[in-house]
Amino acid sequence: MVKNIEMIKFLDLHSINLGYQKEIEDAMLQVYKSGWYIRGEKCEKFEKEFSSYCGTKFCIGVANGLDALILILKAYIVLGKLKKGDEVLVPANTYIATILAIVNNGLKPILIEPNSKSFNMDDIKSFEGKISKNTKAIMPVHLYGQVTDMKLIKEIAEKHNLIVIEDAAQAHGAFGNTKRTGNLGDAAGFSFYPGKNLGALGDGGAVTTNDEKLADMIRVLSNYGSEKKYHNKVQGINSRLDEIQAAILSIKLKGLDAESSGRRRIAKCYSEGIKNPLIQLPLWDESKQNHVFHLYVIRCKKRDTLKKYLFDNGIETVIHYPIPPHKQSAFEDWKHLSYPITESIHDEVLSLPMYSSIENQQIDFIIKMLNEFN
Repeated sequence: MVKNIEMIKFLDLHSINLGYQKEIEDAMLQVYKSGWYIRGEKCEKFEKEFSSYCGTKFCIGVANGLDALILILKAYIVLGKLKKGDEVLVPANTYIATILAIVNNGLKPILIEPNSKSFNMDDIKSFEGKISKNTKAIMPVHLYGQVTDMKLIKEIAEKHNLIVIEDAAQAHGAFGNTKRTGNLGDAAGFSFYPGKNLGALGDGGAVTTNDEKLADMIRVLSNYGSEKKYHNKVQGINSRLDEIQAAILSIKLKGLDAESSGRRRIAKCYSEGIKNPLIQLPLWDESKQNHVFHLYVIRCKKRDTLKKYLFDNGIETVIHYPIPPHKQSAFEDWKHLSYPITESIHDEVLSLPMYSSIENQQIDFIIKMLNEFN
């Protein structure tokens, strides 16, 4: 490592949360003194605020992002819109949580190759031959914070009568034309894991939808299947957003658009400053607000060499994600499958430091080091 260079963190959650310290401390004390810690006033308040922010009629706070997706699918099964064995179209290069939500409900994931430039499931050719009479839903993932081409997704969904479920875990506040994520399909799952653009100080998640029956069923399913205490209507699970996390999220929601603007500013610096032909920059239309840069992901055929070079020069980076779902030990039955676009993405991607509080001189140094890489 070069001497006298302090390590630039990939993500500095301390600096992000420090700006909310007094409000968060006051809110946590209020919850403590209230004596009510699960599904109380703070959770109800955040649910109303987040549904309003997304532009949907309903929001249900749950324990985490994976549960949000699991509960959406489970509710559709209980409501008779899906059944065990039905197929769900999903990008092959997503984080494994998206896949787990499908298989944990007895549904079958149908992996779709992404667009090699946007990383999203928005290449019409990749859908050819993948849709069958058993295909009942499509789950686009707004990967790295960029909205999938929802016009294309909706055209496919309408043509084949498919339910559209957004995995919006990385794209809080991003716009698909005039609507935000969470309001671009039939339902959406969000994660509030601490590292997300809207992050709690622990686990948390939410479902947004305009479907009242679906919302009611998800609320029941997430509370042991109970509408009334000790009266269990269906077989549910325990997945509830606690009062402390809800209170923190209400506070941080007020700063989410500013956080997104800050991240887009940094992304613009990266995109305009990095000139190294060995590095492929992410596809981004600056005139739109369809990317909130949860991650700024570059590609390089010498990714591992680049990662070590940056670390040796005081720059921390992360690989999202080194192993695609179909190559994971958890899915041994898929090891024979070949998804060349997905596999090349996972072999080449590298996420640069990205958070609104990163300093300009640090950005300049990162760009300088990237341009000097050979």
